[in-house]
Amino acid sequence: MNEGYYRHHVFVCMNDRPAEHPRGCCGSERGGQIRDALARHMRATGAGQSRANKSGCLDRCELGPCLVVYPEQVWYRIDDIETDVAAIVQEHLVGGRVVARLVLPDRAD
Repeated sequence: MNEGYYRHHVFVCMNDRPAEHPRGCCGSERGGQIRDALARHMRATGAGQSRANKSGCLDRCELGPCLVVYPEQVWYRIDDIETDVAAIVQEHLVGGRVVARLVLPDRAD
């Protein structure tokens, strides 16, 4: 069975909204910097079977800049780009462990 080309896909919200929008936006709140840091840390740690992808709105805007790791469907918030991205790459993508302190709360439907 084909296990796929990548082990993980990490989608980083890059959506842009006007500054006065009540939900905020990840794009202007460092989305590009987060994606670039992911790619850099992935190369440095040998997480080459993972891919950092730009995404449109992931609809978790109120929770700040975020990303989601597939296939596990783990949602993370990024507060400190270097520290948090390094932890996600090293612990989750390389080590297979969820970084609990960065996980977004479950969706309240």
